[in-house]
Amino acid sequence: MAQQGKCDIALIGLAVMGENLALNIASRGYSIAVYNRTASVTDAFTSSRGKQANVVGCHTLEELVGALKTPRKIMMMVKAGPAVDDLITKLTPLLSKGDVLIDGGNTLVTDTERRTREVEANGLLYIGTGVSGGEEGALKGPSMMPGGSPAAWPLVQPIFQAIAAKVGPKADIPCCDWVGPRGAGHYVKMVHNGIEYGDMQLICEAYWLLKTGAGLSNDQLAGVFDEWNRGELDSYLIEITRDIFTVRDPDSGDFMVDRILDTAGAKGTGKWMSQLALDMGVPSTLVTEAVYARCLSAMKEARVRASKVLAGPDMKTKDTPVDFVDQVRKALYASKIASYAQGFVQLAAAAKEYDWKLDYRSISMLWRGGCIIRAQFLERIAEAYVADSNLENLMLAPYFTKALADSQAAWRHVIATAATIGVPVPAFMAALAYYDGYRHERLPANLLQAQRDYFGAHTYQRTDKAGTFHTEWIELRKPVVATNQQAKR
Repeated sequence: MAQQGKCDIALIGLAVMGENLALNIASRGYSIAVYNRTASVTDAFTSSRGKQANVVGCHTLEELVGALKTPRKIMMMVKAGPAVDDLITKLTPLLSKGDVLIDGGNTLVTDTERRTREVEANGLLYIGTGVSGGEEGALKGPSMMPGGSPAAWPLVQPIFQAIAAKVGPKADIPCCDWVGPRGAGHYVKMVHNGIEYGDMQLICEAYWLLKTGAGLSNDQLAGVFDEWNRGELDSYLIEITRDIFTVRDPDSGDFMVDRILDTAGAKGTGKWMSQLALDMGVPSTLVTEAVYARCLSAMKEARVRASKVLAGPDMKTKDTPVDFVDQVRKALYASKIASYAQGFVQLAAAAKEYDWKLDYRSISMLWRGGCIIRAQFLERIAEAYVADSNLENLMLAPYFTKALADSQAAWRHVIATAATIGVPVPAFMAALAYYDGYRHERLPANLLQAQRDYFGAHTYQRTDKAGTFHTEWIELRKPVVATNQQAKR
């Protein structure tokens, strides 16, 4: 039976993430009431991992609400979509003015924007918070990205910052801070996940180049990634990739990574980022290519059939392994810079679209610990925004401009080599194409505009005078005189 009015916070949804967050909160000295739609799940938790004096199991929403101190704070860790709306509908009549509802799942920004307004209209406060770090992060310290009703932040700040990951020389800087109004927190989490998609795809492409192109063994790959993790690529994803190459299957004795089917799964946040980027006209090409790469990987049976029909070159590079490893490292770092640049450009576009004021330095530091993309690299991003809070693109920050220049020859060589030997590297290619497109003062879109105006009278602008123009292309066209070379064909 729940204790009336004794608990600091409540949590609904006791799947792995919910359980671990509840245990994390309890471990910091806060009392927490927990509830799951299936009562047996609640009982199983409170009789095992959650069997603690400051963890209180509840069997009804009424009991859960009654167990809380005011203003009440309830965190929902349930599947995104209708389940969240249903919970809000059921909880609203049970709550009082100033109580706080928190959505800790991965939620589409438009849903959080809508829910914040609806909940506030009922006198309550709302927070949509991104939580990154997986089950281990949830238990030991995640990265948290809260946004929503500004008045709610002081009410949850002590708990959120207590349970978040900590960074800094004294490990006392929490990877949790207020992001912005309404859906800002969930949007930042979505971009985090999109960057994660890009990072993972880039790492996979680097792995495949080194394995198939340079012929490195898994033991050698582990050594390469261990070395990379000591330099500018130092990150959680590089670290775990190193570890993966060392693990053997207990049954066969083979390397586990070679026993895993090459079809990738996805939960949708990368797709959301790509879709919303398209809606705003922002070229977030890295996450889009990463999503498509997962889609192509899922076509396993079709790929097997195609492999017996479609031909390609020998997948071996002529570079020495040592040289190629260093070239791939530089290409990976340059591509990573382009990927993060795209992510922050999309955040800036979203801030304008949704009328948010975002602190990009603070956001980069939220990702410094606890989350999947945590990396030393993020401190460089923070420094860039400290130097220029209105930085238009990360690639224009002096550190990154120099890093791209230093890596450029290797970057181009790796991509050219990949194309020559037939190794697919869509994310590497997208990163370089973005860099080259962004650095050119002129692009061939002038011809594209002429084509659109020719077939659809879509009009165009000119370089030499202001205004909007249309040309009668059919009337003005002239016969093409064949050259000697054309005449021979």
